[in-house]
Amino acid sequence: MPFRIFGGSMHYFRVPREYWEDRMLKMKACGLNTLTTYVPWNLHEQERGKFDFSQNLDLEAFLSLAAKNGLWVILRPGPYICSEWDLGGLPSWLLQDPEMQLRTTYKGFTEAVDAYFDQLMPVVVPLQYKKGGPIIAVQVENEYGSYAKDPNYMSYVKMALLNRGIVELLMTSDNKNGLSFGLVEGALATVNFQKLEPGLLKYLDTVQRGQPKMVMEYWTGWFDNWGGPHDVFDADEMVNTVASILKLGASINLYMFHGGTNFGFMNGALEADEYKSDVTSYDYDAVLTEAGDYTSKFFKLRQLFSMIIGQPLPLPPMIESKASYGAILLHQYISLWDVLPSLLQPIKSEFPINMENLHLNDSSGQSYGYVLYETVIFGGGHLHSRDHVRDRAQVFVNTMYVGELDYNSVELSLPEGQGFRQLRLLVENRGRVNYGLALNEQRKGLIGDVFLNKTPLRNFKIYSLEMKPGFMKSLRHAAGWSAVPDYFVGPAFFRGRLWIEHQPQDTFLKLQGWEKGVVFVNGQNLGRYWKIGPQETLYLPGPWLWKGSNEIVIFEERTAGRIIQSVDIPYLGRTQYVD
Repeated sequence: MPFRIFGGSMHYFRVPREYWEDRMLKMKACGLNTLTTYVPWNLHEQERGKFDFSQNLDLEAFLSLAAKNGLWVILRPGPYICSEWDLGGLPSWLLQDPEMQLRTTYKGFTEAVDAYFDQLMPVVVPLQYKKGGPIIAVQVENEYGSYAKDPNYMSYVKMALLNRGIVELLMTSDNKNGLSFGLVEGALATVNFQKLEPGLLKYLDTVQRGQPKMVMEYWTGWFDNWGGPHDVFDADEMVNTVASILKLGASINLYMFHGGTNFGFMNGALEADEYKSDVTSYDYDAVLTEAGDYTSKFFKLRQLFSMIIGQPLPLPPMIESKASYGAILLHQYISLWDVLPSLLQPIKSEFPINMENLHLNDSSGQSYGYVLYETVIFGGGHLHSRDHVRDRAQVFVNTMYVGELDYNSVELSLPEGQGFRQLRLLVENRGRVNYGLALNEQRKGLIGDVFLNKTPLRNFKIYSLEMKPGFMKSLRHAAGWSAVPDYFVGPAFFRGRLWIEHQPQDTFLKLQGWEKGVVFVNGQNLGRYWKIGPQETLYLPGPWLWKGSNEIVIFEERTAGRIIQSVDIPYLGRTQYVD
């Protein structure tokens, strides 16, 4: 039977579990019949050999819910997913191996993939169409044609899927330039783009004759980088292109239908001419907003799809109302320097150690967050990073801030002083590159020596600041919290309370007057903020709030405000139309 895929991408790991069904019902109301999702290996196996498919990572529950709501599923299990996600979804502990060759048949990589697939496939195999489930197709890796470092790799991934019981249609997906390099025999090639160039789908036909045509990623919007504009894509242009694709007889998947949020430290980064990290919001200017609200794209697509389908669509569900809880006072603070001795045990090392190779987390290293490197210096002079800082270091002498080192600033003058002093480098992992050929070089922290007056620094105390739930919990009970003074320069933790009388609702936190840091609400990491924009509000989902008292903790790297605002409208920055 001929079947046309009207698909939409939505990632369970970017949307609070309580909202999965709401977003699926909105897919149905738009006229879609298929949901596509990636599977993020780095969340499911955060520490080597320890797997998590619970709560917001309950893939089985997500796929079963799709089936219950009448949606087919195209599963894109990776192992690499790109997705503007840290290291394209690959776990950072892979980089402990200095010889690691990601996305190749290098033994250290394939052994890790095999161990992961051994856990993942038993979850998804019973949910295939032939076994009565919703999965109608499975993607073999992701956009490999743009990487293509190993001619045997795609066959390896294909066999890894087949040998573990995948029986549905296999697919590959690539942009036009990568199309012919990403093919693997026995898998349907599909194409990714935003603008429909003349002859593009015909070109797909020349790559594989007589096969159904599918656009796996029709990009409905685009993602944002810190320091850039908020990218938007014109709704009418988008709908006209979708109509043209359908007129040519192709199936389509909207990437994204609903983007969601890069909660925590999970955003990826780009490395084209320079390193640029992605913002926390993954709104993507998609069909639904970051908080799941309708856009003009939704209603225009609904109109188009209903004409083609020729039967009435379900009514769109009601929108959840958003709350503005007003100003929240951050009344207490504790300096990072006061937290160190009581909460953190330093690792002592003669040489700097990069984040992934720190002996932590059952030998899986540190994946995300910050690392503080501390050493003793005599006198001042010329500090040079030799470009060994990944990605940004604040430099302190004792507790005095003296400047920053990053990709563009590689040297600093340290003031002279009497006797021995502590030199401290607080290094932030701003997100690993998720696309392109630089994946193997994504180690974070200090990845080599830093020099003072041409002499490499030695004898470090290294503090891991991953800011995991256990750390945030112990921070709550730390001695040394005090009233916030009139003027304070970080790094420090600040805390306040948000009191909610009624049933909590979604809201957005505006951090005007704050410089750069991370926000935690009831222990949940909402993600990063940075005054350089474009994003100015952080999405705070209602299900993560409680009736009554809610604890807000902010880690601010530099200059703190006194209050944050809870508002009912997001502000993602000054818009720029994507060319």
